[in-house]
Amino acid sequence: MSKRDYYEVLGVDRSTSKEDLKKSYRKLAMKYHPDRNPDDKNASEKFKELSEAYEILSDDQKRQAYDQFGHDGVNPSFSNSQGAAEGFSDIFGDIFGDIFGGSGRSGGSRSQRGSDLSYSVEVSLEDAVKGTSINLDIPTSERCSGTWNQCSHCNGTGVVRMQQGFFSMQQTCPHCRGEGEMHDPNCSLCGGGGYIKKNKTLAVKIPEGVDSGDRIRLSGEGEARKNGNGDLYIQVEVKRHKIFERDGKHLYCEVPLNFADAALGAEIEVPTLDGKVKIKIPEGTQSHKLFRLNGKGIKPLRGGSKGDILVRMLVEVPVKLNKEQTALLEKFRESISDSDNSPMKNSWVKSAKDFLKGF
Repeated sequence: MSKRDYYEVLGVDRSTSKEDLKKSYRKLAMKYHPDRNPDDKNASEKFKELSEAYEILSDDQKRQAYDQFGHDGVNPSFSNSQGAAEGFSDIFGDIFGDIFGGSGRSGGSRSQRGSDLSYSVEVSLEDAVKGTSINLDIPTSERCSGTWNQCSHCNGTGVVRMQQGFFSMQQTCPHCRGEGEMHDPNCSLCGGGGYIKKNKTLAVKIPEGVDSGDRIRLSGEGEARKNGNGDLYIQVEVKRHKIFERDGKHLYCEVPLNFADAALGAEIEVPTLDGKVKIKIPEGTQSHKLFRLNGKGIKPLRGGSKGDILVRMLVEVPVKLNKEQTALLEKFRESISDSDNSPMKNSWVKSAKDFLKGF
């Protein structure tokens, strides 16, 4: 099911300010909060939808990407795979930390380890089947080694409290972003941001038998944070092959077979991922007949027997005949008229005659 427009979810228009966006989110989130609607599954889904919309639109960069490209703009090949869950948790804690019995994190620093990141990579079918090693240049960041001081706004706890009427609300400190520490604003290493952006080259081992959709986890190579780095997930996509089509551990390929070889029989060479092998074609082979090459397929990533290659023959009718070839085929056609050389045709003609008797 397609996602609803985030502005529609929050009941605002595209020109809405961040302050009004937050007000609308608070109002709707309180209405559909699961603690207020314990028996209403629909309310829980609406609350998750609200949190996702607010997590995107409250971030200036994500909002700009969403305004330009829609939902695809906030789901790039290099994305924060933990962001949705953390955003949900942070927003939930920011606004409802103390309203509903402290369901957000309470007490102490709210700083967590860095977010998990994901990166997509394409590999050839050959590399996916046999395994390989690749080097990837990954944009990342590292915590600055300069001077860090206790945040004066939250006294090192990573959280601040706000009082609105009889509600006491707790949110991540916006100054230190929950880390409880502030970096020297005059730091010459990072410019005061606390984290230094850089590209890192990582050697990634692609295991034998990997398939599209498989993920490879690199521990500690995700977003850097005070309490530890997140992980990096490599999302594998296998490129389309010119000859083979993959179906799990099996491979399929189609091989053209000329009319004479199909009729008289022949021995032909067909490709495999380990080189060429010969197949004996019996006389009278029909188009789309499958030949199985046992054990020439793929060894599954998670164990099990090796797959097969299934070769489908496509009988090719000759074109651009010269006079001699045409004459020979005319003579051949006359010789097989009303004979037993075409059992499929004879069977079909009989069925057609039986069917047409009623007309």
